[in-house]
Amino acid sequence: MRRFGIGALLVVVPLALALLGPLFVPDGGARHAPFTPHGPLGTDFVGRDVWHQVLDGGRTVVLVALLATVLSYAVGVPWGVVAATARLRLVDEVLMRPLDLLLAVPSLLVLILVAAIAGQGLAVLVGIVALVNFPDVARLSRAAALEIAGRPALEAMRMQGESWWRTSIVYTGRSMLRTLAADLGTRLTGALYLVASASFLGVGVPPDAADWAVMVDRNRGGLFLQPWAVVVPALLIVALSVGVNLVFDRALRQVRS
Repeated sequence: MRRFGIGALLVVVPLALALLGPLFVPDGGARHAPFTPHGPLGTDFVGRDVWHQVLDGGRTVVLVALLATVLSYAVGVPWGVVAATARLRLVDEVLMRPLDLLLAVPSLLVLILVAAIAGQGLAVLVGIVALVNFPDVARLSRAAALEIAGRPALEAMRMQGESWWRTSIVYTGRSMLRTLAADLGTRLTGALYLVASASFLGVGVPPDAADWAVMVDRNRGGLFLQPWAVVVPALLIVALSVGVNLVFDRALRQVRS
């Protein structure tokens, strides 16, 4: 952990609160007057203990972002590799041109439109965030695979009669790992931003849910009465996003050296 410095600390604290915090939240906590100093961090807009909401509110943001990122790579990487290594130009066009159309639409607009059609739910939110990230992952994978496909080593493997699986999946996929790792930190940060934005807009979670982004939205009316209800969850989201980027940046520097 010391090798990654402040970045590791910025990641560990929000992750620990998100994953372990719900274990320390009592069932059916008492409610008090809204925006009062009762409790360590006061109360929120409906009189709930802000500290308990902070402990219980990170799991949605973190887990949805992680699942959506994994899903976008699980679909986008094979999609891009197949498009780059296809022998027919038509296959590349069919696979990539629809993604250009999707990339032209702002991500928040896609999020709102798909949520309006598909409805509420965390599974829907995971799917939407993965859908927004999927075109970028596919295009990055295609670009990386195209560069690898022109290497003499890959041509030699083809001339030796190696199978498509070994040339296009095993060798190409292994050669892409560093590129994908460099992209992963940025992609996960983008997923955190989208999940937080969706929660802030009321997409995927109930409007009174214990969620860091929902807390920022619902408690901003009492910012000057009880600032901790807004400041603490906002700082946790920012810390996690910044920390992920710092950790991946430090890890890649150590690999290169």
